[in-house]
Amino acid sequence: MEYLIFAIAGYLLGSVSSAVVVSRLMNLPDPRREGSGNPGATNVLRLGNQAAAGLTLAGDILKGALPVLVARWLFDDPLTAALAGAGAFFGHLLPLFFGFKGGKGVATALGVFAALSLPVAGGLALTWLVVALVFRYSSLAALVSAASAPAWTWWILSDPVYTGLAALLALMLVLRHRANIGRLLAGTESKIGK
Repeated sequence: MEYLIFAIAGYLLGSVSSAVVVSRLMNLPDPRREGSGNPGATNVLRLGNQAAAGLTLAGDILKGALPVLVARWLFDDPLTAALAGAGAFFGHLLPLFFGFKGGKGVATALGVFAALSLPVAGGLALTWLVVALVFRYSSLAALVSAASAPAWTWWILSDPVYTGLAALLALMLVLRHRANIGRLLAGTESKIGK
């Protein structure tokens, strides 16, 4: 029963769109309708300011981390924590409260991994940073980091449930970046700082 409860609770928390809430509170345009149309920290930065983007990023990370932390605190069961994290992640992608129009899930996935293991989250953040610094594409950095998530998770945690969660989140992150992949292949993806 706790599996269903934590999956649903994670989904409901994940459905709170940090980008939309922060934008409304700070009188910024709706990120679902302006800029890239993606309700995430990068688009909020594009439409507003660093403070709004920072709050959005923090909110997205927290909503991924909190359900996992609570599940791990209450139950010593990887599947309960994994379902709570998956629920939060899918809530971000398909938010119940915002017409099922969500973000790409990078920050929320990072929150899930941070709650599972800070070394895993650190490895993913390091992967993102190195790729971003070398190639200057945020989307490419997110894709490479996502693809590396199962390897980091298996190497550090050696748990098949958490590795399976990492593989699921990685697959969904790649699918959510389909348009970015097309632009990367066409050479039209915008670089960081441009």
